[in-house]
Amino acid sequence: MVLDVLAYFDETAEEFVRRRHRELQGRGLTNPVIFERIAEELPRRAVAPPALSLRQLRRIVYG
Repeated sequence: MVLDVLAYFDETAEEFVRRRHRELQGRGLTNPVIFERIAEELPRRAVAPPALSLRQLRRIVYG
């Protein structure tokens, strides 16, 4: 359990975006909903990254 917490805090913003995209896509959500949700979640992380636009989020996932 401690290792899970440490891994969570060690995750980069890019890794978080990719992981959350996979998780939310697996729940059947569409990309517009997914990227809006990720954009809302990012600032709430323990170490929030700089604000990322929806376009930047899509580029993280799709290159």
